[in-house]
Amino acid sequence: MLSIIIPTLNEEDYLPIVLESIVKQQGVDYEIIIADAGSTDATLAIAHKYNCIVAPGGLPAAGRNNGAQVAKGDILFFLDADALLSDNFLRDSLDEFSRRNLDFASFCLHPIPLKWYSYFLVNTFYNKMILALEHIRPHGAMGMIVKKDLFEKLGGYDETITIAEDHELARRAAQYGKTGILRSHELFFSDRRFVKDGWIATGFKYFLTGLHEVVLGRPVRSHFITYQFAHYKKKTKNK
Repeated sequence: MLSIIIPTLNEEDYLPIVLESIVKQQGVDYEIIIADAGSTDATLAIAHKYNCIVAPGGLPAAGRNNGAQVAKGDILFFLDADALLSDNFLRDSLDEFSRRNLDFASFCLHPIPLKWYSYFLVNTFYNKMILALEHIRPHGAMGMIVKKDLFEKLGGYDETITIAEDHELARRAAQYGKTGILRSHELFFSDRRFVKDGWIATGFKYFLTGLHEVVLGRPVRSHFITYQFAHYKKKTKNK
């Protein structure tokens, strides 16, 4: 079984989209676990509507760890709430994961809505980079597949890291198993965080994060650079 784990906090706008894309998948036995950090909107009602298992959440790393604790599957798929799966994404990805004998894998990314400049930036500065560094410095973001026994061996996500804890997990996974970037599908994701914070500002923040790791040899555990959870919820006149 595949356990799909999604951390949430007030994701009523995006959660139905990713869940609908999951239930349309064919040929895969899966469960969906929503690790919720205390949503006050319709997130939990949506989760129950789609028969999801609900676990306690927190910041994304804590939510993912909590979700993994109740997961029944031998393979875990950590997925962001603002993602979208293309047709046959799960079947094709798991087939490739098995065929390449991987223990941990992530994906190239595809921003939506599609704009030429957003895809150019993501493809040039992220996709091509992670493919070039696939066997040198593993990366993973927004969607990661990992064998549960390896995840447990690693002790899960490091909850003391304030940003890019998913990349750090990928690099630790490479010390004990075989990692790679899956080519079967790109993972669609909302560009909301880049639109709200700015493409240049967001890119620079992650550049500083990477520079910190390379120069100092350790991930960011300072609040000088952080990821803001639920910072990107749409605003309406009634909220």
